[in-house]
Amino acid sequence: MESAVRPAPRPLQVPSTTGLVRQGEREPKWLVQAEKPVHYEVRMANDLLDPSRSDLAEAGVTKSTDNRRFVVIDARVEAHYGHRLRAYMKAHRLEPWFCTLAVEERSKTLDSVTQVVKELDKFGISRRHDPIIAIGGGVLLDIVGFAASLYRRSTPYVRVPTTLIGIVDAGVGVKTGVNFESHKNRLGTYFAPTLALLDKTFLGTLEERHVCNGLAEILKIALIKDEKLFKLLEAHGTELVESRLQSASVCGDAGQEVLERAIHGMLQELQPNLWEHELQRLVDYGHTFSPSIEMLALPDLLHGEAVNVDMALTTVIAHGRGLVTDEDRSRIGRVMHRLCLPHYHPVCDATSLVTALEDTVRHRDGYQRLPLPVGIGDARFVNDVTPEEIAHAVDTLAARGLDAG
Repeated sequence: MESAVRPAPRPLQVPSTTGLVRQGEREPKWLVQAEKPVHYEVRMANDLLDPSRSDLAEAGVTKSTDNRRFVVIDARVEAHYGHRLRAYMKAHRLEPWFCTLAVEERSKTLDSVTQVVKELDKFGISRRHDPIIAIGGGVLLDIVGFAASLYRRSTPYVRVPTTLIGIVDAGVGVKTGVNFESHKNRLGTYFAPTLALLDKTFLGTLEERHVCNGLAEILKIALIKDEKLFKLLEAHGTELVESRLQSASVCGDAGQEVLERAIHGMLQELQPNLWEHELQRLVDYGHTFSPSIEMLALPDLLHGEAVNVDMALTTVIAHGRGLVTDEDRSRIGRVMHRLCLPHYHPVCDATSLVTALEDTVRHRDGYQRLPLPVGIGDARFVNDVTPEEIAHAVDTLAARGLDAG
């Protein structure tokens, strides 16, 4: 791959001034410069559907007299919580319009966005005063965020993630997107919600596999920047899965601390670089090969599971470069096992993964910018991973996983 021999890229310099500048006399031109401040709140608020709480009732409201709400809700969330949500709306004298979507990764398309837009037109939403409220997992949040960013060129919305991956990842950033043909999130925007309300009690009805799916994104933060978070997963991984990060009697305050550290670590990385002007991003760890792995393996792998396979691959590559010791490689493997996360999938052959890396290089402006773990809790960016290293990592994981052997 050509990118292996290219020099390290320089950070992109983004103009920070504003104003209108005219240049030239006979053939004038105008340079338009503007800034748009972005601010949004991420708030942990347990048991949002308790009528004594006003968080959801007040979310996104710009006028105290507003009582109309446009709610997009995942069909599975509707089945578990629809009656409580309606009782909550009634208790707060709100007039909701419900748009229920049955979504999964394969339906994360423009057709789903169009469905939301049609309902918005039927509702007759006020562009500034009727908040769009998205309640569901990461797929639904991406679809609704994308629709909101397009509808009348931007309509405010509120995120209420109901899955673990939504709480620690999809629900707290500004990216929206849908898949196009065989490409994950090929179409998308940067569009911040007005508010993200994070309620871990929704995890109580989450299937165990989906808890593990979200723990993969938490493990990502642990491996690249938070050794203490890794140790919490190492000590309490099984209990965190079994309790859905809920029960203090099972693992003390570990569930809450794991959530807080993961969310804080994610936001630390996102805030200075919301629009990804800098393409060298730590949070891209686990997201070099995984977009292709996930799409090739549909419907076998969830997003976090594909991310974990990517992290296993790059752990083996890092081990081969002396960045990860035998002991740490085995520790990482044991934690992945305790979190019920896969190290490998049959779609992972060297040819498809080299192609996946080439696609990622195009996405990252001609460079790999590939984060590799350095021990546990640190990382290094490289631009020279070779097809031979990828093939070795695939063969190693297929044969024995992350056992250093």
